[in-house]
Amino acid sequence: MVNFGKKLTANRVQEWEKYYINYKLMKKKVKQHVQETEQGGKERQCVLKEFARMLDDQIEKTVLFFLEQQGIIAHKIQELGEERTVLLKSPVISKISELREAYIAVGHDLLKLLKFVDMNATGIRKILKKFDKRFGYKFTDYYISTRSNHPYSQLQQVFKHVGIAAVVGALSRNLAELQERQGSYPSIYDQPSTTLEVQDPVIYLIHASVDKLTRSTNFLQFLGKHALILEEGEDQVDKEKYYFVSLMLNLVNTFLYMVNTYIIVPTADDYSTILGAAATVCGIIIGSMAVAQVFSSVYFSAWSNKSYFKPLVFSSIVLFLGNTLYALAYDLNSLTVLLIGRLLCGMGSARAVNRRYISDCVPREIRMKASAGFVSASALGMACGPALAGLLQTRFKLYMLTINQDTLPGWVMAFAWLAYLIWLWISFKEPVHDAEVKHVFPDDTRRADNEALESGLVQPLLLSSEKMQNDEGDEECNGSDEGQEESHEPATSIASAYRLLTPSVKVQLLIYFMLKYAMEILLAESSVITSFYFGWSTSSVAIFLAVLGLTVLPVNAVVGTYVSNLFEDRQILLGSEILVLLGILLSFKLTSTYTMPQYVSSALITFVAAEVLEGVNLALLAQVMSSRLTRGTYNGGLLSTEAGTLARVVADGTITLAGYLGESWLLNVTLLPSLIICLASIAATLLTYNSMF
Repeated sequence: MVNFGKKLTANRVQEWEKYYINYKLMKKKVKQHVQETEQGGKERQCVLKEFARMLDDQIEKTVLFFLEQQGIIAHKIQELGEERTVLLKSPVISKISELREAYIAVGHDLLKLLKFVDMNATGIRKILKKFDKRFGYKFTDYYISTRSNHPYSQLQQVFKHVGIAAVVGALSRNLAELQERQGSYPSIYDQPSTTLEVQDPVIYLIHASVDKLTRSTNFLQFLGKHALILEEGEDQVDKEKYYFVSLMLNLVNTFLYMVNTYIIVPTADDYSTILGAAATVCGIIIGSMAVAQVFSSVYFSAWSNKSYFKPLVFSSIVLFLGNTLYALAYDLNSLTVLLIGRLLCGMGSARAVNRRYISDCVPREIRMKASAGFVSASALGMACGPALAGLLQTRFKLYMLTINQDTLPGWVMAFAWLAYLIWLWISFKEPVHDAEVKHVFPDDTRRADNEALESGLVQPLLLSSEKMQNDEGDEECNGSDEGQEESHEPATSIASAYRLLTPSVKVQLLIYFMLKYAMEILLAESSVITSFYFGWSTSSVAIFLAVLGLTVLPVNAVVGTYVSNLFEDRQILLGSEILVLLGILLSFKLTSTYTMPQYVSSALITFVAAEVLEGVNLALLAQVMSSRLTRGTYNGGLLSTEAGTLARVVADGTITLAGYLGESWLLNVTLLPSLIICLASIAATLLTYNSMF
C-alpha cells in the first residue's frame, strides 16, 4: 500500500505545492509530541492545544487558497458568459466551438481544484486518525465537531465544498446551452445530432469528484436524523458510561418491538372473526397497542431519567405477559383477553428509553452510527414482522393449547421476549446517571485534561454561537426576561413543551401525524382490503407487507446519499408530501372495478413517499426545535412519538368505525381523512416554508 505522504507528493500540482497541508511536518509533530509526553517534558493539554493550533493554521492556508482559486474560476465563467451573450446575438459556428472549448478548459481547472480539496481532506482525516492512535486520545471527533459547527467554519469548505455547487451549476448550464446552439443549425455535418443531449465528459468527471467528497457521510447522517435522537450542545459521553452490549440490547429491543407490532397485521382480521367480531375490528386489535403507547411513552421517558435497566426489564416482562394473553385468547374464546394482551404490549413500548440511551450514553463519535442502527432495526423489524407471520402457517394441538396462524405470533413473541429478558438480566450494564452534571469523568487526570482542552480550544469558537442560542431561547419564550440558566431549563410538562413550539415546529408535527396516519391506514387495513377485492391469503398479505418494509433502507440510502445533495430538506419535504397525496388519490376506488396493479402501485407510492417524508421531517424538526426540548422527560423525541402514536390510534379507530358501513365502503371512507389531512399539511407547509431551515 502506497504511503499517503508519498502519494500526496506525487499527485499534487507543483505550482500549488506550498498550499497543500504539510502532512510530513504534522506526522513528525505527532511523533515528537508522543515522545515529549512519555518523557514527561510536556503536559497533555499543552500538546492538544499546540497540535490543534497547528492544524488550524494548515487548514486556513489550504482553505484561503481554495477560495482564491474558486473565485478565479468563477471570474472566468463570468467573462465567458459575457462573450457567450454577445456571440449568441450573431452566432458563428467556429466561434461557438472555440467558446465551448474555453468552458471545457475551465472545467478542467475546476476538476484540478476539486482534486486539491480531496487530497487535503484525506490528509486531514489521516493525520487526525494517526494522532488518536499514537497519542491514545480521541481528539478527532472533538476537533471536527467544534470546528465544523462554528458559524465561520473553515472545515465546512474542506468537507462540504461550500460554493462549489454554484460554480458547477453555472458551468454545466453554459455548456448545455452551447451544445443546443450548435445543434440548432440545419447542417448535420456541423454537429452530429446524436451528441446533442450528451453532457461533456468534464462535467461527468466534476460530478464524480463532488460525489466522492460527500457520499461517505450523508447516508449515516440522514438515518441518524431519521431517528430524531437529539443532541445537546457539545456534550461528551465518558467512555465508562458506554457499554457496547448495552447498546446492542437497546437496538434488539427496538427490533423486537417493531416485529411485535406488525407480526399480527396479516392475521388480525381472521383472529377477530374467529372470536365472533367483524373483520374490521382488526383496527382495534392493531390500534390498542398504540393506545397504550400514548401513555407508556411518558412514563418510560421519565423513568429513563433515573435508570435504563429497570425500564427495559419492566418492558420485557409486560410484553411477555401481553403476548401470552394474546395467544391464550383463542382457546379462551375471548376478544377481551386478546385486547388486554395487546394493551399490555403497548404498555411495554420502551422506544423512548432506546432513544434516550443512544442520546445520553453513546459517545459522540459513534452516536450517528448508533442512530442509524436504531432506524435500521426499526425498518428490519417492520419487514420481519409480516414475513414471520407468513411462515407461521400451521395448525396443531399442544395439550389444551391451539397452535395456529392466529396464536403462533403471540407464542413466538412471548418466547422471544423471555429470551431477551434473560440476556438483558445477564449482560446489561447500567450507566452512571447524573442529571445535573453533563460530563462524567473517571478520574481527576481526565477531568483536568478535558477542562484545559475546553478552555484552550472551545471557548473562543463557541462564544458567538452560545450568544446566538441565548438570543434564540429568548425569542422562543416570547420575549420574556428569563436569565440564561432558566432559559435553558428543560420543559417540565406537556403544556410547557407545547408553549415552546414555534409555528414551523407545529407544522412538522402535523406532517408527522399525517404520514403516520396514512401509513397506518395502508398497513392495518391491508389484510381486509386485499382479501375482499383480490382474495389474497395470509401468506400473500405477509409477503406484500414484508416487501413494503424492505424498501425502507434502500430508499433512505438513495435519499441520504444522492437526493439530499441535490435539494434542500424543505424541498424534499414538500415533494414527498405531494407524492403521498398522489398515492392516496390513486388508492381510491372510483370505478366499478378495483385492480391489483392499482392497489399495489398506489400503496408503494404512498409508503415510500411517507418513509422519505418521515426522515426529512424529523431532520428538519431537529433543526427548528428549541434547545430546551433536547433533554428532560418532555423532549422532542417524546413529542414526535406522541404525535405518531396518536395518529395510529385515530387511524385504527377509523378503520373499525368505517367497518360498520361494510367492507365495500371501507377503502374510500378511510382514505378520505388521509386526503384531507394531507392537503392541510401541504397548505401549512407552504405557509411556513420560508421558516423551515
